[in-house]
Amino acid sequence: MIEIQHLTKTFTTAGGVTEALKDVSLTIPDGEIYGIIGMSGAGKSTLVRSINMLERPTSGKIVIDGRDMAALSEAELRAARRDITMIFQGFNLLMQRTCQRNVAFPLELAGMKRGDAMTRAAELLELVGLGDKLKNYPSQLSGGQQQRVAIARALATKPKILLCDEATSALDPQSTQSILGLIRDIHDRLGITVIVITHQMSVVEQICTRVAILDGGEVAEEGKVSEVFAAPQSQAAKRLVYPEGYEQPVVRFDEGKMLRVVFNGAKATKTPLIAQMALDCGITASILGASTKGIGEKAYGNMLLGIPGGDAELQRAMDYLRSIPDIFVEEVDGHV
Repeated sequence: MIEIQHLTKTFTTAGGVTEALKDVSLTIPDGEIYGIIGMSGAGKSTLVRSINMLERPTSGKIVIDGRDMAALSEAELRAARRDITMIFQGFNLLMQRTCQRNVAFPLELAGMKRGDAMTRAAELLELVGLGDKLKNYPSQLSGGQQQRVAIARALATKPKILLCDEATSALDPQSTQSILGLIRDIHDRLGITVIVITHQMSVVEQICTRVAILDGGEVAEEGKVSEVFAAPQSQAAKRLVYPEGYEQPVVRFDEGKMLRVVFNGAKATKTPLIAQMALDCGITASILGASTKGIGEKAYGNMLLGIPGGDAELQRAMDYLRSIPDIFVEEVDGHV
């Protein structure tokens, strides 16, 4: 388990003091795929670099499996870092080494015999789908293939924790999907804890189970990905989940009342919800605004409905919608 306790990090520059992290506290259980997301300058990379002590906290603690990382000796910290490996946006491969020798490098540093290290490297390259690229150099590979080599290298020391710092930001959409699928597959096979640092909500949506949203160095919101997608509470979360605008001005609806419907993992059906309500209740609702998305076979997001008629029709619509699992309904006025 990773426990981040009241973490603060400040940097002093010629321009003054910058507080990159402000009293950040998070708990990440073993075996989780955990997302940390925020806009540029939110403190994401500083936080992930603090986990393996590449950045020393100004105050607060990083506790991993009961050990305060800042209290370890240099020798103990070097040993602990073998359990906490990292992949980066820029791959950070050694261009003068073949793929196999790149992956073998951390094993050689750890004292493994070269022959054994090369054998292990070949096995890991096979695991990430590059068993035929052992003798290739990084310059001969695509960006997605280079990131696969970096992932294989990160797995060389059999880590318990894999830190992914904007690991797909430099990749095209197809390569991004491929790398996310690989990270998920490795997690499922090896059971390691994966922490994904990103500014892309689509990345969190696809592979993470929980997410923390950083804004200005602080945790603005934390929870299950499905819950944050369904009903973001903080302004930072709303900007990320609904970049087109969460608070949309509503055209006046003079024919009746307005409802806000929040989908929190409601099961998708063959017949659209509004059409089904018209069939079952005889209520023809107007969709005034919507920002929804499907994850698997479930729906998340929110929708603004205009319900014709008065209080009786409104109540019938609310009763009907509330009878459906994983849907929240409230009357609204003016803005959503």
